[in-house]
Amino acid sequence: MQPAPADRTPAVAATALTLLDRDHSILSFNERVLDWARRPEVPLVERLRYLCIVSSNLDEFFEVRAAPHLIASSAGDQKGAYTIESFERLAEAAHALVARQYALYNDELMPTFAKHGIHIISHGERNPAQRKWVSEYFEREVRPLLIPVGLDPAHPFPQVANKSLNFIVRLGGKDAFGRENPIQIVKVPRVLPRVIRMPAKVSDGKTLFVALSSVVRAHLSSMFPGREVGDFSQFRVTRHSDLAVDEEDVKNLRTALRQGLQHRHYGQAVRLEVSASCAESLASFLLAQFNLPPQALYRVHGPVNLARLTQLIDLLEEPQLLFPPYSASYPVTLSPAQSFFERLQHGDVLIHQPFESFDGVLAFLREAVLDPQVLAIKQTIYRTGTDSELMDLLREAVRRGKEVTVVVELKARFDEEANINWAEMLESIGAQVVYGVVGLKTHAKMLLVTRREGKQMRRYGHLSTGNYNPRTARLYTDISHLTADPLLTADMEAVFVHLASQSRLPKLNRMWLAPFDLHKNLIAQIDALSLAAATGEPTRIVAKMNALTDDALVAALMRAGQNGVKIDLIVRGACTLPAQVPGLTDNIRVRSVIGRFLEHSRVFYFRNGEDESLYLSSADWMNRNMMRRIELAWPVTDPGLRQRLIDECLVAYLHDGRDAWDLGGDGIYTRVDHDTHAGEAGASRAVEAHGAQAALMNRYASRGHHADAPSN
Repeated sequence: MQPAPADRTPAVAATALTLLDRDHSILSFNERVLDWARRPEVPLVERLRYLCIVSSNLDEFFEVRAAPHLIASSAGDQKGAYTIESFERLAEAAHALVARQYALYNDELMPTFAKHGIHIISHGERNPAQRKWVSEYFEREVRPLLIPVGLDPAHPFPQVANKSLNFIVRLGGKDAFGRENPIQIVKVPRVLPRVIRMPAKVSDGKTLFVALSSVVRAHLSSMFPGREVGDFSQFRVTRHSDLAVDEEDVKNLRTALRQGLQHRHYGQAVRLEVSASCAESLASFLLAQFNLPPQALYRVHGPVNLARLTQLIDLLEEPQLLFPPYSASYPVTLSPAQSFFERLQHGDVLIHQPFESFDGVLAFLREAVLDPQVLAIKQTIYRTGTDSELMDLLREAVRRGKEVTVVVELKARFDEEANINWAEMLESIGAQVVYGVVGLKTHAKMLLVTRREGKQMRRYGHLSTGNYNPRTARLYTDISHLTADPLLTADMEAVFVHLASQSRLPKLNRMWLAPFDLHKNLIAQIDALSLAAATGEPTRIVAKMNALTDDALVAALMRAGQNGVKIDLIVRGACTLPAQVPGLTDNIRVRSVIGRFLEHSRVFYFRNGEDESLYLSSADWMNRNMMRRIELAWPVTDPGLRQRLIDECLVAYLHDGRDAWDLGGDGIYTRVDHDTHAGEAGASRAVEAHGAQAALMNRYASRGHHADAPSN
C-alpha cells in the first residue's frame, strides 16, 4: 500500500539542524489518522469514524492553535514564531488536508456505503413519499425552532456560536414593510440531530438517511413567504476557544471559569466553512462579518461538519461493517475473588489498558469504599466524563464517613464544565475539594487509599499514564500501576499534601514531579548516558509519548545521539526533532504508531551498560507539561514488571510492521510495511508485518476471563 500524502514540513539542511514546525507536525499526525479512513481492509463504518476523528481533531486544532498565526498575519508581522508566512503556510497545509478529507468522503466512502444499501439522500434524489416524510419532519421537529433574522439597522448580524450550523440566504423582493433587506441568517439549534434515519416505510428496503442541512435547505422557500430565494449556503464558523483566566487576579477560579465558559462559543473567529457552491458575494460578506482573510475560507463539497457524521454511525445497525467487538480481559494478575489489599502486599500490579479492563481500577476503589478499615481516599481528577461510576464511588465513600480529598483540575480543556459540576457535587456532600496550584494544571493521575491495619496505617496507591475515565479507558492505551510500595505511596501522600496546602514539597523518594524536577531529571538522565556513550559504554534510550516539542529535551537527545547513544522515540503526534539527519541525528529514530486504539501511554527507558531503568509518566515531553503542569514520572522497579513493559510498550512498537510511520530527516513520515528492526537483539519477539496493537489484543484474548468491552 502506498503511504498517504504527507505534510511537508521544512526540510532539514545537513549543515544546520532546523527543528520541525509543531503545528505542521500536528497536521501531519492527522494525515496519518486519515490513512486509516483510506484503508480498504478497515471495516467501512470504522473508516468513516476515522474521517470523523480527523474532523474533530481539526476543529480543536483551529480552536487552540490557529489564532496566533491569524493575529500575526493581520498585524503584518514578518518576524518571530508567528508571521504572515506562518499563517499562509499553515492555511495551505490545512486546505490540502481538508480537500483530501472531502475527496475521500465523496469519491470512496459514500459510493461504498451505497453498495451496501446505505445512502444519505439529497432533496433531488428523494421520491414523492420521501419528500412528504421529510416535509412532515421539518414542520414537526425543525420549523418551530428556526427564526430567520433579516439584516437591517435594527437587526445587525447575529451572534453565531462556535461550530454551529447556519444558513445565509439572499432574498429577492421586499419585506412586509416594503424594504429590500436581502440578507437573512438562519441559525440551526444544536439540539437538532444532524443526521436523521428515514423510516422503513419510505426507504424501499434500503438504509436511508437525510442530513439536517438538506432538510433545512429543501424548505428555505417556505420560510420566506412572498420573497424569492436566490443564493444561499450553509456555513459554520470556528472560534478560538482556549479559555484564558488570570488566576492571580481572580478570587474564585471556579466562578471565573464558569463565566468564561459562557463566552467560549463567541471567541475570535479563526475559520469559516461554506458550501463549495456558495456565491462569492455571500462568502465575501461572511468573511467581512467575521473579520477573516480569504485564506480562512474553506469551501467544502459536503456537510460543513463531518465530525457530526458520528451520529450516522450510532444509527447504523450493521455489525459486519464494524471492527469485531473486543472484550478486554480482567487484569490477568488479579483475581476478582482476592482482596486488592492482600494482593498488593505481595507485589505491584500493572494493568495494560485497553487490552486489560479498567474494571480492575474501579474494583480497587470499590473495595476501598466498602472496606470499613479504609479511613481516607485521595484522588486527582483531570478528565472523568459526565457520567462516572468512579465519581459515584467517591460520593459513596463520603456517605460512609471516610475522609475524601479530591484534586479537581478545573482547567482541563473542553472538560471544564463537567469538572466544575463534579467539584460542586462533591463539595456539597462534604468532600474536601481543592483545585491544585495557581497557574499550574494538575495533570498527574493518582489515587491513594489509607487503611488501618492493626496498630498502624498502610497506604495503597494507583498511578496512571491516563485519565480516570471509563469510556476512554476502552479506547486509549494506558498503563495503570497499583502499588503498596511504602516509598512510592509516601511520595504520593507528599504530593497530595503539597497540592492541598501549597506547603513546601519535601524531597521525594522515587517520584519526579513537574514543574520542580521532572524536566531537569530527564535531561540529567539523558546527559549521563551521553557521557557514558562518549567513553564507549553501550547505551540505549527508548521513549514512548504523545508529543515531543520541548526544545531543551530535543537538544539533550541530539547531544546524546551525536555522542553515540542509540535512541528510539515512539511519538504518536507532534514531534519537532528531525530524525536520521546525516551527521546530526543518525542515531535517533522516530516513529509514530496509529492504531485502532489511541496511543496514550508514556514509557521512558534508559540503559547504561547492564544498568537499566524505566519510568512511567503522565507527562509528554512538551514545555507546558514540564513547566506549567503538575506532572509525575515514577520508576517501575520490579524486574518482571519492567520487562513486561519493555516487551509490550516498547519492543512491540519498534517491530510494528503495519501501523507504524517512520520520520525522515526531511520531516516526512513514511508508512512502514515490514519489520524494520529485525536485526536487533530481541527481534525474536517481533510480530513481523503485524501491528503491535493487534498482537497485544491477540495475546490478551487468549488469557483468563474477560470483562465486557465494546468495540472502539
